[in-house]
Amino acid sequence: MRTPSLSRRAVLAGTAAAAALSAVPLAGSPAQAATGADAPAYRWRNVVIGGTGFITGLLFHPSVRGLAYARTDIGGAYRWDDRAARWTPLTDHIGWDDWNLLGVEAMAVDPAHPNRLFLALGTYAQSWAGNGAVLRSEDRGATWTRTDLNVKLGANEDGRGTGERLLVDPRDSDTLWLGTRHDGLLKSADRGATWAAVTAFPAKANASGQGVTFLVAAGRTVYAGWGDGDGTSGTANLYRTADGTTWEAVPGQPSGTSAKVPIRAAYDQRTRELYVTYADAPGPNGQSNGSVHKLRTATGKWAEVTPVKPGGTTDDGSADTFGYGGVAVDACRAGTVVVATNNRWAAVDTLFRTTDGGRTWTSLKDAAVFDVSETPFLNWGGDKPKFGWWIQAVAVDPYDSKHIVYGTGATLYGTRDLKRWAPQIRGLEETSVRQLISPPVGEAHLLSGLGDIGVMYHERLTASPSRGMAANPVFGSATGLAQAAAKPSYVVRAGWGDHGNGAYSNDGGQTWAPFKAQPDIAKNAPGPIATSADGATLLWSFVHWDGTKYAAHRSADNGATWSEVSSFPKGATPVADPADPTLFYAYDTDTGTLYASTDSGRSFTARAGGLPSGDVQFKLVAAPGRSGDLWLSVKWNGLYRSTDGGAAFSKVDSCRASYTLGFGKAADGADYPAIYQVGSTETITAVYRSDDEAKTWVRINDDAHQWGWTGEVVVGDPRVYGRVYLATNGRGIQYGDPA
Repeated sequence: MRTPSLSRRAVLAGTAAAAALSAVPLAGSPAQAATGADAPAYRWRNVVIGGTGFITGLLFHPSVRGLAYARTDIGGAYRWDDRAARWTPLTDHIGWDDWNLLGVEAMAVDPAHPNRLFLALGTYAQSWAGNGAVLRSEDRGATWTRTDLNVKLGANEDGRGTGERLLVDPRDSDTLWLGTRHDGLLKSADRGATWAAVTAFPAKANASGQGVTFLVAAGRTVYAGWGDGDGTSGTANLYRTADGTTWEAVPGQPSGTSAKVPIRAAYDQRTRELYVTYADAPGPNGQSNGSVHKLRTATGKWAEVTPVKPGGTTDDGSADTFGYGGVAVDACRAGTVVVATNNRWAAVDTLFRTTDGGRTWTSLKDAAVFDVSETPFLNWGGDKPKFGWWIQAVAVDPYDSKHIVYGTGATLYGTRDLKRWAPQIRGLEETSVRQLISPPVGEAHLLSGLGDIGVMYHERLTASPSRGMAANPVFGSATGLAQAAAKPSYVVRAGWGDHGNGAYSNDGGQTWAPFKAQPDIAKNAPGPIATSADGATLLWSFVHWDGTKYAAHRSADNGATWSEVSSFPKGATPVADPADPTLFYAYDTDTGTLYASTDSGRSFTARAGGLPSGDVQFKLVAAPGRSGDLWLSVKWNGLYRSTDGGAAFSKVDSCRASYTLGFGKAADGADYPAIYQVGSTETITAVYRSDDEAKTWVRINDDAHQWGWTGEVVVGDPRVYGRVYLATNGRGIQYGDPA
């Protein structure tokens, strides 16, 4: 999610006193808001889906049985609770201004001090993103101390599935190493409180490269993968230090296309061999070649142990191209190693396992039996579970040789017998959420439109939807979701799909049918969609992912035919009046003008003008059950309201900034729906509720429940007063209830 950063002032690594902030403890009890004595206590939980994002790293603690950690590209870090068999989120305290820190570039544990945990945070390394930070904990992530960096990290950029770029030095627990993408190697001598550049590191950083791809200890020696070399003399891709001071290129290291980028490495202490996976690109996409090599560290002898070389064709004639990604050694059994293919779309990715140091390998996919009943969306709309893709995070339990866990672009799979696999994902939710609807009637209290996995019907909030992804057709990312206000059984959706980009439901979203036709532009630029209050009219807006806007189209026959609406502002989000089926609205962000249609979307005319405009976030919503009652959230500019269908707007004085707004059931005795907002009444961007038409607000989240960027959608439950559903960009759907 590309959003301007308002992160705290970065502190130069290695300067006298880096900024350190003590975070609040992890959530374990209802959240108490901090905006006054009358602020309500709320309990926040995830709506259960089960993963749905890219798990980029896994670490079993080498000294504590059952302790493990996971990192994600945009959704923070987690700790595994072996007794409860679920993941505990560790970074939900990261707030709006620090949204860029919800991506975890790397993590590290200290084998000698089991309670210590370190995270390197920073989602994007682009100029518009804030600098990175290091979090350090003495209690396994229950509380944190923070050091801001003067460099950028890239947890959601190419190379995000490579190895851990953060390492506790094997000779000294107070010394930490941090590899960066564009600023070389950093070192801390005070357990991560301050950082300085390692000038002796021989590889030269550049502004567009990958930089350090992993750091791993092999005995007392530290190895660093380098993503900008090719293994040849002068452009090495693997370096090492034996004394923590001097660095050298590792002699005899592999070179060539199949060993261009070192992806991950793992050390077998019993055989004193370092295993390294390679690919021709940093991944997770774009890899077509790769290899696996091992180094006998005592002798310096290299050997290639690639299980299957990329190339050739599959049974259907497709090219079998891929790289290698994850690698993990079995601490209990010498010479037992697991490696993962990556980006192998034709033959599907797999894990290879060896028990003889790489002389022979077995594909674990060949005998795998999957049980995804706990997360049915992994059936991919009625197909069947895939062994995985983007397999770059792989871990073998150091206390149980048959307990293997690996991450994919959607979940974590685990096995205890090398044959039966099931998601090991409870508590870990990484969905990027785009749309939410809470129906006024019916079985489900929530429908969601999500990134990558389309639309879901949540008949329960505490279990993954039994129907999985909405099918017929299956979408990737959803771009639109709307319900007819006076006919809630009728729902429409839009999104990116290979077999159509729009669909409708006559049973509240349980089952779907594709539109019989769609405008040609829908395939390449599906956008938001709206339905009139009676479900008789559809308006579909079109916006390409690169921002190009196209003319909207209208259908009056349930998507059988479509006609262009030239007077509709291109790229705007259509909003249906909830009481009058002939009325639609649209906000032109380019000109700051509200447009309205009184003829069921056939034509639009300008009404109020002179409103905020430009490249900022806007959200236009209509109050339920009322005609012409419109609310306009404007990022950094506040909240506006119209009660005459957009003829005029007045600024709401109670808001300094408003990012998104929604409605829920009214409080007892109130005659207006409860209003929920992500915004700022003073200086803190937070989640608020108003029971008096936005005259006053109470904060309903707290500093332990912030989830980074939350400005997409917020909506209350029309049947349960106080319940609110919140879209996050990487922490799934959060829902809060008064405690």
